Amino acid sequence: MKSLFTGIIVAFFIFAGPTYAEVNINTATQAELETLPGIGPAKARAIVEYRDANGKFVSVDGLSDVDGVGQGTMKQLRNSITVNDMTNPETKSAMVHQE
Repeated sequence: MKSLFTGIIVAFFIFAGPTYAEVNINTATQAELETLPGIGPAKARAIVEYRDANGKFVSVDGLSDVDGVGQGTMKQLRNSITVNDMTNPETKSAMVHQE
């Protein structure tokens, strides 16, 4: 029985693949940004500096305005980043009402 349970768990992880939490590019620290694929210390610092100088990103695509973030980086990041603040009750309410 134990080996059957172990087999089911292993199969789940094989077929589920890796899942990553989305990083909010409007609130992420440099260290949090560095956890993203293709983002090292220099790009993470550039993102934070751009955000500090220009305000919050309106959409994920706004990240491409940051020096050093091109199409290749955006392709890598698109499913890993967000600009939505799901901790904000107003954002949660708006998301629920969109459905």
